[in-house]
Amino acid sequence: MNKVYLTTAIPYVNGMPHIGHAMDYCLADVCARYHKLLGDEVRLQAGTDEHGGKIAQKAEEQNLAVEEYVDKNSGVFRDFIAKLNVDYTDFVRTTDEWHEKRCQEIWRRLKNHIYKAEYEGWYCVGCERYITEKECEENHGICPDHQKPYEKLKEENYYLRIADFRERIFEAIDSGKMKILPEFRKKEVLRLLEESPDVSISRPISQLKWGVRVPDDDSQVMYVWMDALANYITVLGYPEKDITEWWPATAQFMGKDVLRFHAIIWPAMLLGLGLELPRAIVSHGMILADGQKMSKSIGNVVNPVEVIDKHGIEAFRYYFLRHVDTFNDSDFTWEKFENAYSNELANDLGNLVQRLATLAHKNKIKEIKQAPSKLPKEYTDLMDNYEYSKAFDYAWESVQMLNRKIDEEKPWSLAKNGESLKLEECMNGLILGLLDVSKMLVPFLPITAERIQDIFSGEIMPPEVPLFPKG
Repeated sequence: MNKVYLTTAIPYVNGMPHIGHAMDYCLADVCARYHKLLGDEVRLQAGTDEHGGKIAQKAEEQNLAVEEYVDKNSGVFRDFIAKLNVDYTDFVRTTDEWHEKRCQEIWRRLKNHIYKAEYEGWYCVGCERYITEKECEENHGICPDHQKPYEKLKEENYYLRIADFRERIFEAIDSGKMKILPEFRKKEVLRLLEESPDVSISRPISQLKWGVRVPDDDSQVMYVWMDALANYITVLGYPEKDITEWWPATAQFMGKDVLRFHAIIWPAMLLGLGLELPRAIVSHGMILADGQKMSKSIGNVVNPVEVIDKHGIEAFRYYFLRHVDTFNDSDFTWEKFENAYSNELANDLGNLVQRLATLAHKNKIKEIKQAPSKLPKEYTDLMDNYEYSKAFDYAWESVQMLNRKIDEEKPWSLAKNGESLKLEECMNGLILGLLDVSKMLVPFLPITAERIQDIFSGEIMPPEVPLFPKG
């Protein structure tokens, strides 16, 4: 049994949960449930990022004390994670007193790699980071993610000297010791690393009051990324505790928009602390709405809660874990979702379970001779490489194969002709095949997989309500 530590990118609480957050949580949950299926002991982290200028600004807009605002919105995210049926073990809020104290100690331990300097440059409030002159020119002075002009700022900040770690980070990524997934993002990160300047890790308190104070300097507040990234180890008890039982993380999950921070700043921090780098950084693509980037101004934002409330969490997980590519940008439309629900979930799987359970009950097939089965190598190879949408496809091919098999073997004809031994053999083979498939579905559709196991254990009874009712 291995110890497996998995993390999710902690979201800002200045907005409501969106599809990107759901993907972080669901992909990490798939990984966690897969490792539990293998017999591993798993810790899965989640949390909320609650410091920074955007948070304070939103609280002010709503006439709320910032503490009240973050309390309320952190609760919204916890409820959202529960709605996704994500089985996390650890939750961190960056406003937790223990997290803030540990961040300050981390700062002290990185002091040899930190310096203070005056800087004038372009700044994006939405990204909460400085932009290079080249990047500003390429984007025509407007942030492509937030559609707002960059601001020209001049201030004195602390910097983390990336140059101290650049070669070691490059070697770790290039050699695969710290995997960057998908593979095509590896080249992007290595190119960014070559150009990456030292990173501003503080803001003057005159500009930002809501944050963790820099140790021994009351004029500065920690830059949000320095505070946020540290959560992955503070939640394990670092630096008071020896975290080597769980660290390095087996995999860290996030959207591609925050990959640069996790692949450059975060490794620099870890190396400065003398800690190992994570084994894998897994970034997913964007979800488009009918071919367009989701935007409030366009009005095409898909609310994940609306999807779940309409068809349930298993239908949500099915579409976004199978029809949304794990690594590439993918498209969502309600038409595609409804087709997947009706033609695949309800028809391929729901109907298969109903038919088999009805036949078994009607013909008194009671004893299923179930031998322990191993997960297919093709499936485990895909899962081990975080190719989750492809692994889900593999499992679904087995569902479709069982549908073809039941039509070919016609157990109802065997029953009608009184061929009881052939019928029992046929039904045992079909049901065992379905139970094997349900094992592969555990990471993706845990509730459905458990229901299938329950239906076909003991006295087989058809489900009173179809697994995926239509209409």
